[in-house]
Amino acid sequence: MIDNLEISMIPALVLLPLLLQIAALHYTLGVIILTALPGLVLWYYYATHRKKKRTLFFLTLSLFSLAYMYYLFITEIIPRGDTSQLQVCTVTAGVILTVVSLIHTKRGPGFVTTTQHKAHSDSKKPNKDSPKLNGSIQSAVSSSGPEADSQTVKEALTAKWSRCPVCKIMRPPRAGHCRTCRSCVHRLDHHCIWINSCVGLANHRSFVLTLSVFVLTSLYGISLVLCSLCPRPYLMTSLFYCPGVYSQSSTALCFTCAWYSSIVTGGLLYLLVVQVLNISFNVTEREVQLALRNKTGQSRLCGLAIDTGEYSRGFYQNWVEFLTMADASVSPRSSITDLV
Repeated sequence: MIDNLEISMIPALVLLPLLLQIAALHYTLGVIILTALPGLVLWYYYATHRKKKRTLFFLTLSLFSLAYMYYLFITEIIPRGDTSQLQVCTVTAGVILTVVSLIHTKRGPGFVTTTQHKAHSDSKKPNKDSPKLNGSIQSAVSSSGPEADSQTVKEALTAKWSRCPVCKIMRPPRAGHCRTCRSCVHRLDHHCIWINSCVGLANHRSFVLTLSVFVLTSLYGISLVLCSLCPRPYLMTSLFYCPGVYSQSSTALCFTCAWYSSIVTGGLLYLLVVQVLNISFNVTEREVQLALRNKTGQSRLCGLAIDTGEYSRGFYQNWVEFLTMADASVSPRSSITDLV
């Protein structure tokens, strides 16, 4: 059943506008539908997670939701005349930057290849300091894709590599095997279902940028919608109490979509906070899970973060290391279809 679920769930993307339309008929229907939708998404996530199966459902759902929310903002909110051109341009720029950053993230997490291990082995020879050999190391690593950067070369020269028990490839420290992508990834953080790709050394920074731009754009867009529909002194109050919003179908739909966007933004905001905390302690999500499983990490900030103490060099140096990591470039495992 799960194997054929991908095709059967595609109509749900088409039905999303219809479900939101029904939810806008009455606040009771809105509560039921907006509560059921996250439950169905979580159920589908665990169903595919158990099968270790890649799926485009979540990426398609997120892009379709973004496009539909922006469409309603253009067709319903702007004609009301409560938003300025600067505000419209800000929202538009945020949507464009989100999509561009997402495409940049999809270009590859930094897969481990056998070429890199050969360069690592060659570097241990007695003549490793010769310009010719150093050039071959740089060339070998550069030919491997997005993981070709000075940080990867430094790890290849100094760190102890180990063999992956799954794919039998030699990999550097902090690399991990993704059972969904069936490959080892440099500095593997996690496999993100929302981008249908791993987050690793080569795209971690652009992944955090995508999250940040989306959350900021979404929060700003929601505030503009609520200020237009429910002009009240307190913005958060408008989200819970907006008199007369169900008097017209258009305003009810926009209010329902504001709630839908708030739920999505809340989930991604939590993910962004987790990422920021992990970066501050120089740990990946994979390392956090391993530390919790083996009971080797120390709880920080009332349990919000886990510090393994293995790679952390202080808050400032941790962020410097993260911001100077390799950026995303075309991966040898990437293709045009992977970008969508």
